[in-house]
Order: sequence, then structure tokens, then C-alpha cells
Amino acid sequence: MHNVKLKNFEIGSGNQLVLIAGPCVLEGYERSLYIGQRAKEIADSLGMPYVFKASFDKANRSSYKGFRGPGLDAGLKILGKIKQELKVPIISDVHTEEQIGPAAKVLDILQIPAFLCRQTDLLYAAAKSGKIVNVKKGQFMAPKDMKNVVEKIESADNQQIMLTERGACFGYNNLVVDMRSFPIMREFGYPVIFDATHSVQLPGGNGTSSAGNREYVEYLTRAAVGAGVDGLFMEVHDNPAEALSDGPNMVYLDDLKNILQDALAIHKIVKKHF
Repeated sequence: MHNVKLKNFEIGSGNQLVLIAGPCVLEGYERSLYIGQRAKEIADSLGMPYVFKASFDKANRSSYKGFRGPGLDAGLKILGKIKQELKVPIISDVHTEEQIGPAAKVLDILQIPAFLCRQTDLLYAAAKSGKIVNVKKGQFMAPKDMKNVVEKIESADNQQIMLTERGACFGYNNLVVDMRSFPIMREFGYPVIFDATHSVQLPGGNGTSSAGNREYVEYLTRAAVGAGVDGLFMEVHDNPAEALSDGPNMVYLDDLKNILQDALAIHKIVKKHF
């Protein structure tokens, strides 16, 4: 396996589970920093490497009126300050080729949103930045088809790749997670991440916004770790009811440690098989 290398740790076979966590979208500097500080404290207490995540722009909101975030310039300034304060790697979404240059100056990992995972030019440009590229598997994609995505990134001479499972469409406004996705995608030779909170999302379930079933996060997390993943992606918040995006599927910070403790216990047992 091609392990992904960050400054102080690696993601992939033989390594501890990594936690990628933060608010769905940047909610100003202070609130976003607080959430990152809490998540990092929890990860540190469990010996987990931590990556802060938050979007500077949510370009695929259900409604035109949905909160999108501070935008590229202001968002990258906030992310840069959080990176400096927390001293951790940072990941955020890029939606266009034009965003990649400025984003690569701040971000350690460029994330390709699920809806854009087949966009060849975007994938190639992200790969050419030399940064780690994390691709969310589209809800419409079979896990085996992500091999084509991997090859697009490899064609730009970049082997710093991660693939993230976030559920597949099951009828309208519903997602399911096929646990076969994890071993299938791991066969491509790169780390696989489980997006535990978007996998319980009910896309567009509230009409002008998405609904969600956060009560199932803990169950899917345990199952995914048992199936063999290299990291967990979770959107977390101190009060999801106040979150400006994806509140119904976000994990309460107060519940995060218990979920991760169970995940780490399972990972300790199964990691020798992966």
C-alpha cells in the first residue's frame, strides 16, 4: 500500500486510525477553532493522529439560500490561522481548478467532493499541485469504478491519494453503506477513509436542506473499522442544532470520545488483517 505521509504521521496500512474532524463549514474563526481544539484534545488523549476539516465554501447546498461559508479568500485565511494555532494538518474541499492554486498554499490535503469525483480536469489539477488528494466516492459510483479515479490522479505523477466512502443512493433522500466498498477500494493500493457522518445524511430530506440520522454514526463506525479502514472522517460540533450546515448528521463533541474508543478497540483486533 502507498501510505500517505504527513509531517508527523502516516495514513495507511500498519498505522493508527487517523481522525479527520471539524465543523461542516467554517463558522467564523473562534467557533471553528474551538471545535478543532476540542476534537484535537480528544484525539490526542486516545493517541490518534488528527486532521482538522472544514469547508470554506459549500457549493452544493440544497437551496440557493443555504449557508455556503466565508468563501475562498476569507476561508483560507481562517484555515491558515487554525492550522498555525492547532499545529495540525488541514483539509478542505476544492470545487474548481481555479481554487486549487490558492488552496494548495494553505491546505495539506485537497478534498474532491463526491459530486465532482469524476471531473477529470479537477482531479488532474489537484494531483498536479503535489498535495495529498482525498476523493469522496460519489453516491452514484460503484466502489470498483473508483479505480478510474485513482488512475486519473496517478496520471499526474501523484501517488498521495486517499479514497473516502460516504454511502450510496438508496432510493430518494436516503443513503446506505456497502461494507464491501472498503476492501474493494483498498485493493487499489491507497488508504481508505470512512465518512461516518455524511453516510447517515438524508440528502434533501428537509426540502431546502438535508436531514440526517446521527444516532446511527456509532454503529456504522464500528462496522466500517471492522471491515478495514485507515481513518475516520466526522463532522462534529459542540451544538449541532446551531450548526450552519448539516447539523442533523453531525456528532456532538461530547459523544466523540466514546465513539472513537470503540473504533480503536476494534481496530486493534482487526488491523493485522489489513
